[in-house]
Amino acid sequence: MESIVDRFCAREALRCQMCETDPKVASLVCEQCEIRYCDACRELCHPARGPLAKHNLVKPKGAAQQRESVCGEHEEVLSMYCLTCKIPACAECINDQRHPQHEVQPITTTCKAQKTELSHNLQQLSEKARSTTEFIQRLKGMSDKVTESCIEFERLVTAQCEALIQAIHDRREYLLEAIRMDKETKIRILKDQQSNCTGKLQQTTGLIQFCIEALKETDSAAFLQVGSMLINRVANTDMTWHQEVTNAAPRVSPIVDLTLDDAAVLRSIDNLNFIQMKPAKDGDERLPAAPQPPAIIPEDCSAENNSVTVAWQAPNHSFVEGYVLELDDGSGGEFREVYCGKETICTVDGLHFNSMYNARVKAFNSAGEGEYSELIGLQTAEVAWFTFDPVLSGGPGSGLIFSNNNATVSVEGWEHRVALGSVGFSRGIHYWEFTIDNYTADTDPAFGVARIDVNRNKMLGKDEKSFAMYIDRQRSWFQHNSVHERRVEGGISTGSTIGVLLNLERHTLSFLVNGMPQGSIAFRDLYGVFYPAVSINRGVTLTLHTALDAPQMDYF
Repeated sequence: MESIVDRFCAREALRCQMCETDPKVASLVCEQCEIRYCDACRELCHPARGPLAKHNLVKPKGAAQQRESVCGEHEEVLSMYCLTCKIPACAECINDQRHPQHEVQPITTTCKAQKTELSHNLQQLSEKARSTTEFIQRLKGMSDKVTESCIEFERLVTAQCEALIQAIHDRREYLLEAIRMDKETKIRILKDQQSNCTGKLQQTTGLIQFCIEALKETDSAAFLQVGSMLINRVANTDMTWHQEVTNAAPRVSPIVDLTLDDAAVLRSIDNLNFIQMKPAKDGDERLPAAPQPPAIIPEDCSAENNSVTVAWQAPNHSFVEGYVLELDDGSGGEFREVYCGKETICTVDGLHFNSMYNARVKAFNSAGEGEYSELIGLQTAEVAWFTFDPVLSGGPGSGLIFSNNNATVSVEGWEHRVALGSVGFSRGIHYWEFTIDNYTADTDPAFGVARIDVNRNKMLGKDEKSFAMYIDRQRSWFQHNSVHERRVEGGISTGSTIGVLLNLERHTLSFLVNGMPQGSIAFRDLYGVFYPAVSINRGVTLTLHTALDAPQMDYF
């Protein structure tokens, strides 16, 4: 490397630095002054006397003859190169077995090969540098195009905003003209009414003056000739005056009973924004790109009972025609679509209790569907809170009477009526109780579960859609599809508690009376969706209690 530098700098290294014109070849360089001198300038500028006599003058670098590298140990020229050790060597180094069985070759061959490889690499690097230079030029050109495009876009946006402002001005003139026309119409109506009232007043004043003159008549016979007619006319005038003037109201209101509905326009202005367009070639129509992912708003999302609410924000700079909300199955399974529409909030009911649901949403437009938003997890309640549902129980015509925020139910008729709970269960373990608030008649209330299409005008358990235990003061039976079996001793009275345990992990249904199991498991192999249900008739009032922990049953 030193030789390369010397050769590269040789021309400059051999020139005198003190010659004013046409520098001559330097013969010496002062190590202290670090200045090169030719012979003439040395005698003139750096004489060997005085303080300068102690300076060390040497031949300048680069002026030496080209030298060859030699072995530091043998003082021989390094003529070979060991490919194994990757070091140069002299002939003595090769002969004294310092590189046994190593692959060696002449150093000139190795040097030529590495120079060739270096040249090849330099050519590739030069090609990449050239490509990078072209890319930089393209970037510079694109910067200019960005500036031009933004200027043009600013002009276009300004023109569009000016057009919107002009549309507002035009609409304002239309609305003001409508107000002026309404004002002229009202004034014209008021003037017509005023003219009518003035004419009526003039007629009445003339009649009054004529009657006053008639009253001055001293000839009785002459007065009687017109007296009856004047009395009738005055009476008729008084009646019409009462109807047309006294009770008359202005035909129009002086107050403008209109208001400007600008809320929608203000919302549109607030939502005025850019939308992302698809890249298009020159001359092609530009179309909106697929929307960006919406952003879930965690603080507006919630889970209550067995329902979840998901809220999201529209993506910026995207044209959106609608959204698709998807939920998994609450166990990390496949996602399914639960909502498709334009709203940005959705509540999904009828989910499983004690489950973690993952939700995601995507936007779509005519160009296609965008990417999904990030997931949000929502945990449903561990235990169910619910009431009786008057609508599911048959509505106003059912004969059932609900009170206490739909937690208490009774009925007036002697026929059994079925009351259903407000939630259905398809998974998990659920327990609820009924307290007997009133039990005065000789009747058999039934407790259990039913499907949504149960017959609501029969005792619970009379059809294939319901599973029940009916009970009186002394004993109980289990009943399904009109088949009742397994009589169990022990009845109810006012103040008793009936517990219903639905275990959909084992698919069983069990009952408790006053905290004790009423027999063994009542029903097995329950699959599907089941609603809490009771059937009662006259003389029974029940109150439902929910969100209870399930009791431990020994026979489980």
